[in-house]
Amino acid sequence: FSGVLREEVLLALLELQEKLANMTVLAPTGKVVALNDVCYAPLNPEVPTLGDCCVNSVTQYFQNNRTHLAMVAPQAAGKETGTADWRDHLIYCV
Repeated sequence: FSGVLREEVLLALLELQEKLANMTVLAPTGKVVALNDVCYAPLNPEVPTLGDCCVNSVTQYFQNNRTHLAMVAPQAAGKETGTADWRDHLIYCV
């Protein structure tokens, strides 16, 4: 993995997404608007929470969670020695 698919880049992307998701702005009407006010939330369209918003990103393979991105696991029995990390998880999912 190189370029955009490096752990440092994914962590920076996740941090940026978290900042954007928690951002609020003051609309010209005077109302404070957040992501859940304008996002696509197909599972809860009436009163979406931030967790209902559909965010399309490579970090979704890790549930937009830095702890999940950092997880490692021993290789399955009969496989090569070593551990499985975020790269293996991404390859498996894709």
